[in-house]
Amino acid sequence: MRMYGLLLASLLLAGCGEPGADALARQAVAIEQGDECHLCGMVISRFPGPKGEAYEQGVEEVRKFCSTRDLLNWALEPENRHARQEIWVHDMSEVPWEQPDDEHFINAETAWYVVGSSQAGAMGPTPASFGDRAVADAFAGQYGGEVLGFEQLTLDKLNKNGRGMH
Repeated sequence: MRMYGLLLASLLLAGCGEPGADALARQAVAIEQGDECHLCGMVISRFPGPKGEAYEQGVEEVRKFCSTRDLLNWALEPENRHARQEIWVHDMSEVPWEQPDDEHFINAETAWYVVGSSQAGAMGPTPASFGDRAVADAFAGQYGGEVLGFEQLTLDKLNKNGRGMH
């Protein structure tokens, strides 16, 4: 009986280290015409600029956002930091500002962001997201703003000048 208990315990412990369905990496998906922003409820495809998507642990469906500002506001909230599994943004070096192509999503945590540029997204300014720091620097040179890595982003930096979440 003791051997059975040890075997059962070792099987249970072994299962702890293996990724379950939740832990498997998931990919960004196409934003459809009627999709609404998880944060504000607006129809996503009606707006220019980069959009975002996120998967939470234990949640099967992807959460879609009308702008990088909404995605990052959601992702940086303390209650969401530990729940998020994968987050994606458009690589604006690969797509036009007016209508980003969903074939060019990149990992949001490795992207570079231009915060405070003159380019508008859904309901105003939104961080421009890039896979390449040099392209982000060039964009900031043309449109203004500060280039930041994901780890440098804060809710205060995203929402300065009274431009909070909608």
